[in-house]
Amino acid sequence: MTMFRAGHNKPRPRLREPLKLDEPHSSIRKIGLGFLLASVAIAAAFLATRSASAHPGHSNHADILDAPIAGVRNNYWYDYRSDVEEAESELRKDLRRAKSRQDKREAWAEYNRELRDARSDYRKEMIEKGYILRRGVVTVEG
Repeated sequence: MTMFRAGHNKPRPRLREPLKLDEPHSSIRKIGLGFLLASVAIAAAFLATRSASAHPGHSNHADILDAPIAGVRNNYWYDYRSDVEEAESELRKDLRRAKSRQDKREAWAEYNRELRDARSDYRKEMIEKGYILRRGVVTVEG
């Protein structure tokens, strides 16, 4: 009789033998499987890019200012940045809660509206302070 350590009364289970298949895989099956996997990957990538571009938000990411107007970091710049961050936070929350495509479209529309408002407010303040010169047409009648 074999003695085991105290508390271990059972022998270790034997390892299972690896599964042996009777017929070898043919190279045609491997090629077919590879083609199928590649097709599925391409289709998934297509659907992912199609659904990602379905919302109106991607085009407006370039509209977010990376640097302050005229290089001036003042309270208006920091207010603008906080408005953008708040809009992004609200967008994430709204997209998490969205149950339909319409909800997602509305979330993106609200996000774009908030970005436009933040940029407009920042621009107006900088115009008032004289950092941006208004461009327009001046006509003089004489």
